[in-house]
Amino acid sequence: MFEEFTEVQRDVIEQSRKLAARFPLDYWSHCDSSHEYPWEFINAFADAGWMGIVVPEEYGGLGLGIKEAALLMKEIAASGAGTSGAAAMHFYVFPPSPILRHGSAEMRSRYMPTIARGEMVMAFGITEPNAGSDTSRTATRAVRSADKWIINGQKVWTTNAQNATHMILLARTSPRDEERPFDGLTLFFLEIDRSRVDIRVIEKLGRSAVDSNEVFIKDLVATDDDVIGEVGKGFRYLLDGLNPERIVIAMEAIGMGHAALRLGVDYSKSRTVFDRPIAANQAIAHPMAENWARLTAAETVALKAADYYDNGLPCGPLANTAKFLGADAGFSACDAVLQVHGGFGYAKEYHIERLWRESRLYRIAPISQEMVLNYLSEHVLTLPKSY
Repeated sequence: MFEEFTEVQRDVIEQSRKLAARFPLDYWSHCDSSHEYPWEFINAFADAGWMGIVVPEEYGGLGLGIKEAALLMKEIAASGAGTSGAAAMHFYVFPPSPILRHGSAEMRSRYMPTIARGEMVMAFGITEPNAGSDTSRTATRAVRSADKWIINGQKVWTTNAQNATHMILLARTSPRDEERPFDGLTLFFLEIDRSRVDIRVIEKLGRSAVDSNEVFIKDLVATDDDVIGEVGKGFRYLLDGLNPERIVIAMEAIGMGHAALRLGVDYSKSRTVFDRPIAANQAIAHPMAENWARLTAAETVALKAADYYDNGLPCGPLANTAKFLGADAGFSACDAVLQVHGGFGYAKEYHIERLWRESRLYRIAPISQEMVLNYLSEHVLTLPKSY
């Protein structure tokens, strides 16, 4: 509201808002209850050219930055799509970043046009069941065999894997060194060979339209052409995907908060109790006003973080702060509006319960609020490592 957007950025906001509005709340409720991937929504955005928002124009994309992508994702979430729409879409935003910045010219030429056209579905294979937030403990291994890499291991909470054609995969290619624990990790971008990869759906609380999975890898073959950048330096390349991920996730959470507030405002104006609309009561109005303020503050930080990233400035502290504030503000707004609805907040027909379930996810994933505070404590405040 207070940001001075460029003409291009205003166009991103207006056009994406208009397109997302074609998919009403009932569409997303159906996708969620039926566990149905939102292909109609994805295809509509692909046809409109939005999948290539961060892909350079030379590869058929729009050549825009993370700031524009974050605005796009906020509008999608704010339309009422929540994470059901946002999670299906944001894999065209942050996973390509390591490829764009560190992939070979041949890799970029081979994959970027396909990504820009929306013809590739990607997954991000990073998290492991026994490593959690400690990525240095990654146990999936890629072993050199002649001119190939043979990969074995397990990933968990891998989103999109049921439908994905390709995966960015982090694997250890040399033993862990206690002195330099993040060395020896390599990023691969490769086609998913389902004869070597067993993908099992995880039943979960929310966002049932977009799958989360356990992934079991047995003798998956990769070549040097599938390596992003240099062998052993994958973790630092991964950061080029994680920082924009933090920014985009923050904006999605903020968008969900605004979707909730819109529902709350409409309901409280129309609901009459004791001969007056409940919106006239401070106990109803003030929590929504406070959450609007929180959402606005979080968005200010997120857009500043996006500016830093797009201009090549160190953005780790801002990106993590944006994720922390956005995740809290988004869920707080959804929780307040569920309370505004009273008992009807539990009813699916009012739609707030889905946003409440989906917004809660971003306080624990893709990075927990506690790990954000660990990062800020250590790297901003220079306090001793606390974990």
